[in-house]
Amino acid sequence: MASDQLPIAPITERLALLGGARWEVHFNARRRVAAGEDIIELTIGEPDVPTPVELIDVANSSMRAGRTGYASGQGEPELLKAVAAKYTRRTGREILPEQVLIFPGTQAALAMCLMSMVGEGDAVLVPDPYYATYESVVRATGADFVPVAMSASNGFCLTVEQLQEAKVPNAKVLLLNSPHNPTGSVLDRQAVSEIAAFCRANNMWILSDEVYEDLIYGKPFVSAFDMAEFAECTIATSSISKSHAAPGFRSGWAVGPAWFIERALPVAESFLFGNQPFIADMTAHALNNPDQTAATMAEKYQHRIDLLLRAFGAAPQSGLVPLRPESGMFMLVDVSATGKSGSEFAEMLLDFGVAVMPGSSFGDQAGDFIRLSLTVVDEDLQRAAERILNCAMKIQG
Repeated sequence: MASDQLPIAPITERLALLGGARWEVHFNARRRVAAGEDIIELTIGEPDVPTPVELIDVANSSMRAGRTGYASGQGEPELLKAVAAKYTRRTGREILPEQVLIFPGTQAALAMCLMSMVGEGDAVLVPDPYYATYESVVRATGADFVPVAMSASNGFCLTVEQLQEAKVPNAKVLLLNSPHNPTGSVLDRQAVSEIAAFCRANNMWILSDEVYEDLIYGKPFVSAFDMAEFAECTIATSSISKSHAAPGFRSGWAVGPAWFIERALPVAESFLFGNQPFIADMTAHALNNPDQTAATMAEKYQHRIDLLLRAFGAAPQSGLVPLRPESGMFMLVDVSATGKSGSEFAEMLLDFGVAVMPGSSFGDQAGDFIRLSLTVVDEDLQRAAERILNCAMKIQG
């Protein structure tokens, strides 16, 4: 039988261009580095702070103690308790283990929650710019992906007016990300309250990606889940990837109404069936004990933000306009004054020895930008800034 006669699922068409294609500059840089080129990589958000040794020791001890078998589909009991305790402290309400579902990372949590919320004929509103994988997790469900255009003029902070303009009749979910990647914006309490009220009035879920909760610079963290009046229509998701510099352990969760967790559990079990018990033990320890990893990273990243602002600010003729992030480990830089799009600038920049993400990987509204990762040592970041400036000057003659 010819391969073109064999059946293939529609999901493969929906996701055909939504995988590695958005990271092509990163993969191209890796190939060139492997070939011996000197390229400073500012593409992905992988913390340069090591995972705490204490957590490694807990995982190691757990494995040696035999915690290497199958896990509970909902999550290991001690981890469920630890996540519930975290959100009890945060919200001031009693959050029960029955309100928690464990996943291998925030990405899986978002995907499985959306699978449980929407399907063909529904729509999901996603503020634009957005994290590069959001479109794929939405389209995987068969639902329509509806970008909500945000504006650089207010620091890419979502407003109810923008939601009203973009809303479609079949919208069932708002995929909200604050603190935000790639822009670093952080919504204040009034904004979150107004957005949540809009969603409740329109019978919409808020699916909240809160992975950068512990990496905010000078503003309070706000979540609709923490507001009792909106808790029944909000699912909060997060992980230890950023808070504890442990992205490779793929340990995340979703927290929400118990009835939703009960309905979503079979969906999660069909695809994933929990995470590894020894990783669950490590994660429970991370959540139950004070840790300075996020504070250490925040100090480093704020210093590097200032480093880049000084470097670009000293050369206004370059046409580069950086946006100061309020959170996270990235910075957006507007390159439109150079006459190039973010994609064109990122491609040219490889020849100057720096790899960055083109803003177009994060939606139409970021097309004039490049995204720089702050997760390299200061010396390399300073060299990268000089190379970026050289590229901009070369473009403008």
